[in-house]
Amino acid sequence: MTAAGSDAAGDLPPSAQPTIRVLIVDDHVLYRRGLDMVLGLEADLTVVGEAGDGLEALELVERLQPDVVVMDVRMPRCNGIDAAAAIRQAAPATRVLMLTTSDDEQDLYGSIRAGVNGYLLKDVPAEEVVAGIRAVHRGQSLISPTLASALLTEFAALSRRSDQAADSSPSRLTDRELDVLRGVARGLSNRDIARELFIAENTVKNHVRNILEKLGLRSRIEAAMYAVRHRLVDHQTP
Repeated sequence: MTAAGSDAAGDLPPSAQPTIRVLIVDDHVLYRRGLDMVLGLEADLTVVGEAGDGLEALELVERLQPDVVVMDVRMPRCNGIDAAAAIRQAAPATRVLMLTTSDDEQDLYGSIRAGVNGYLLKDVPAEEVVAGIRAVHRGQSLISPTLASALLTEFAALSRRSDQAADSSPSRLTDRELDVLRGVARGLSNRDIARELFIAENTVKNHVRNILEKLGLRSRIEAAMYAVRHRLVDHQTP
């Protein structure tokens, strides 16, 4: 993903470009209304609908077929990450731009794994949101500059640590820990893993902590890389 803010204008001015149909998804009504007003000032952007959670978003995507979905990550009933993965399956041509306050590593990596086309923080200027919508509509990917820098640094560090942990045998893990590790590698949250394995969410948290300690890893993404390297899970598994 490229950093936001580096978006170059297209060959045509926005007013001469085809209209981009946008769906806004956020559980805060006032934020949806404000974003609707901002996008309404752009000649090439049309807001075709609004949703308050991921389930509503999926329903509207299937009915309205928007070009771009601008969506928050943390919402009730169905979060943005799960919704993005479902949208990718239901409407592959629809682009998804996350617009959130969350700079949490798990939310960022989960969104990337779900197939989103962009990830912006809500503190970016309105013009960057508009530029981001146009960019993902053109098939580009982007991420907030602050997160892009952190992402590159973290990937470099985790790659080194993953190399160091590669010699650690999976046999050091219990069968249940291996089950949890496979869930982590599939991008599942602790809650989803708990539901799938019929155990408590706190138990999953304890297993994840033990896995990281035994393998000398520091994060879930490192654990996921370890699982793929050791062929504990098919990297194409949804």
